[in-house]
Amino acid sequence: SSLLTVNPNADHAKANASLATNIQAGRGLQDVLRSNLGPKGTLKMLVGGAGQIRLTKDGYKLLYEMQLQHPTASLIARIATVQDDSSGDGSTAAVLLVGEILRQCELYLSEGVHPRLLCDGIDAAREEAKTFLSNYTISREADRSMLTDVTTSALRTKLPQETADKLSEVCIDAVMCIKQGNEDIDLHMVEIMHMAKGMGEDTRFVSGLVLDHGARHPNMPKRFENCYILICNISLEYEKTEVNSGFYYSSADQRQKLVRAERETCDAKVRKIVDLKNKLCAKDPTKTFIVVNQKGIDPPALEILAQAGIAGWRRAKRRNMERLVLACGGEAIQSMEALDESVLGYAGLVYEHKLGEENYTFIEKVKHPKSATILINGPNGHTILMIKDAVRDGLRCVRNALLSKKVVPGAGAFEIACHSHLVNKFKKSVSGKGKLGVQAFADALLIIPKTLAQNSGFDQMDSILTLQDDLEAVGDEKDTYVGLDVDSGESCDPVAKGILDIYQVKHQMLESSGVIASQILLVDEIIRAGRVSYKPGMATGVQQ
Repeated sequence: SSLLTVNPNADHAKANASLATNIQAGRGLQDVLRSNLGPKGTLKMLVGGAGQIRLTKDGYKLLYEMQLQHPTASLIARIATVQDDSSGDGSTAAVLLVGEILRQCELYLSEGVHPRLLCDGIDAAREEAKTFLSNYTISREADRSMLTDVTTSALRTKLPQETADKLSEVCIDAVMCIKQGNEDIDLHMVEIMHMAKGMGEDTRFVSGLVLDHGARHPNMPKRFENCYILICNISLEYEKTEVNSGFYYSSADQRQKLVRAERETCDAKVRKIVDLKNKLCAKDPTKTFIVVNQKGIDPPALEILAQAGIAGWRRAKRRNMERLVLACGGEAIQSMEALDESVLGYAGLVYEHKLGEENYTFIEKVKHPKSATILINGPNGHTILMIKDAVRDGLRCVRNALLSKKVVPGAGAFEIACHSHLVNKFKKSVSGKGKLGVQAFADALLIIPKTLAQNSGFDQMDSILTLQDDLEAVGDEKDTYVGLDVDSGESCDPVAKGILDIYQVKHQMLESSGVIASQILLVDEIIRAGRVSYKPGMATGVQQ
């Protein structure tokens, strides 16, 4: 071919071979992920090179951790990344839909239909499906009931039901804590900590902050109530100069004066803190005082603080310092000149918890928290990882539900209704072979309820036919929805059962899967002829 004339070392696959390869890649990913879909889906175990174990049902995590060598499979896997980043759910469904669109088109391609005609029909069906989705959507006030339904529906596809129900409440509490009016919700203000103890159901929401270290002096109190909090970024230890310099002395007396001057400088800062504590606590003896410092506190300074009944935390992480200000109020001061009562934060309870060799500090009962913590518990590492991934997805679900205030009936109800609309109504308005693309897209939508039925142990065709018959019997009745009950295999009303998806999840799934499937179908040649980043013979040391 002309390509080999230009580059004899190029690898390429033409027309039918490239289409067959790409379709096979899509179907391969579909086969890997389809058993994970829905609340009855199974788990995958990922084993790392060093023997690390990860159990997950999350399609995004599976595709992220798997080393995909096929270029088309990697392209499809990016859908999961986009889906997870935008909505936190639906990554498995999006990949399944791409694979099914390719599988439905394979029959038409084998009969000689040009891919461009199929893509025109797929694009038209995709736009019509998005329009139908907008009309099918339910607008509801983002109250706690709606948020619970949405978050529980998402988390039950990733975790056991009892754990998912508990985590949904935790995620809602965390997002509502940091929500500020109509401003965008910054989920980075929710700190996710973990402790290797208890069970996943013991995961809890902390209206405040949890630090992963304790006070640095054994004689400091371990529990404080009605506590003033000084948040600072001030060095309370010997400081090294920022430039290369030295101090010279000619006698031991001069050296002692130098050491004493350095010590007095540091002690003077600490005494200012002690004086402020004594002044405030003299007014109200029930008040207590702690210091959280981003820089160091040396042992003599810690001793002075301990004698004054002040606990000191040093070398706190920068992100914790920012969240501490948002959670407890006050300001993070950079110099002792700014030290006064107005810069102090407040917490109703501060206590230290020891777990094995690890110390954790809980700062709770804050007045107006704008930052919060989710403390994940679990018996082992892979359980904690699975819960942590689910919590991140749950937080995004709650945020998206609050922002959009639109939900879609779940349990495959949208896919069944959209298939019926595309086949019985929209297809009639499309002329020529574009009808085949519309039919392929519509049939591909059924992969979601089919897989839900299969993973629940029911026959796919029986379940689909039952749903279609019930939908036809309902007709165009308003506010009536038909979805799959994964416990019985019969039809149900997903809205009545609280099975709801977020509008963004379905919209992003339709958009990304339709676009990627069309792009893959239009690939007529795969060429591996990129530049080589090394010269021949470099690896063996042979000079050319």
